[in-house]
Amino acid sequence: MNKAIPHLIDREAAASLIEPLTDLVIRAGAAILAVNRAAMKVDGKTDGSPVTEADLAADRIIGEGLARLAPEIPSLSEERVSLAKLPYEDSFFLIDPLDGTKEFVAGRDEFTVNLALVTRGAPLLGIVAAPALGLIWRGIVGRGAERLTLGSGAPRVEPIRTRLCPPRGQPWTVAVSRSHGDKRSEAFIADRPGAVRSELGSAVKFGRVAEGLVDIYPRLSPTCEWDVAAGHAVVTAAGGRITDSKGAALHFGAGRADFIIPEFIAWGDPRAVEQIP
Repeated sequence: MNKAIPHLIDREAAASLIEPLTDLVIRAGAAILAVNRAAMKVDGKTDGSPVTEADLAADRIIGEGLARLAPEIPSLSEERVSLAKLPYEDSFFLIDPLDGTKEFVAGRDEFTVNLALVTRGAPLLGIVAAPALGLIWRGIVGRGAERLTLGSGAPRVEPIRTRLCPPRGQPWTVAVSRSHGDKRSEAFIADRPGAVRSELGSAVKFGRVAEGLVDIYPRLSPTCEWDVAAGHAVVTAAGGRITDSKGAALHFGAGRADFIIPEFIAWGDPRAVEQIP
């Protein structure tokens, strides 16, 4: 893009970026799908999580694309954490080039490419693409959210919104991780008798909350900022809210050790936050 893009990106500037950023994420998704999962090499990171050639190919496409689109805006990627320059006080891109690598390695389709634009600690723009499902959820906080269905022609674009809490006496639908269970999240779900579990992988869970298929997504165990930021923006843009277990806002880019988010809850209906004891 041009050098007129400011270091502090607001909604107007974000709106001018969302289409080229979406194209970039689509390209990254295509690179992932081109990898032969049966023959690829899987390495382990120092934290024990897997990384594949698909992660690296998607990261390379996104990194090079952002350098062209918005060279003044710093970026932080899961695959390039060593290059982080803290703190990120204005705007920066936060990327997980392949969220759900375990799902990808296992041959399942619920993996995503996550790209967020964070301004002053809060996700402003988010794109969550599920290339194997042919779906993209995207949004700009204050401007709404959309679901794109990819096919042979132009994507079908539909506005999406979160849904209200179930009426009293009716069960909540709760997104739960297929690969990452934890006792605190289980206790949270148990406090909602009759909750219907929707077992999903990666940031697809945020997309399902944003489009109103799921009521809530609790993750009361540590995860990383790049796992959360894009979905945070999409759910918020769709009318939801993301908090910690006490109802407080999350903050990104401040330099928390290992970029850890200790916990979060994605609420489809922001009024439900008032039910926190």
